[in-house]
Amino acid sequence: MAALPQISEAEYEVMKIVWKYAPINTNEITEKLLKTTAWSPKTIQTLIKRLVTKGALSYEKQGRIFVYTPLVLEQEYVGQESRSFLKRFYGGDITAMLSAYIENDSLSDTELEQLRAMLSVKKET
Repeated sequence: MAALPQISEAEYEVMKIVWKYAPINTNEITEKLLKTTAWSPKTIQTLIKRLVTKGALSYEKQGRIFVYTPLVLEQEYVGQESRSFLKRFYGGDITAMLSAYIENDSLSDTELEQLRAMLSVKKET
């Protein structure tokens, strides 16, 4: 698998909007992010440009408007980041990660039930 671009936390916020609404233009991205962040429109435009430069987004010019689509699949990116987190903080050992969450009461009863159900389904396949 080809390496995916490194995306900062701020760039990730832009990507979440693009993944959800693509194809989407600059004004729409800006409008949505102004509702959830304190960023200026100029900051948002800079983040979009960085994502294009990194190869995470492509754009098409439609008149005077730029319309963006992702070049990176959300599922692939989240999977890569999840594996990186697991490796960095738990030496790649998912059991150690889950144990840490369970021992620190970080998982609700609902979350524990969901995990049991997922493991049960996985065991059957």
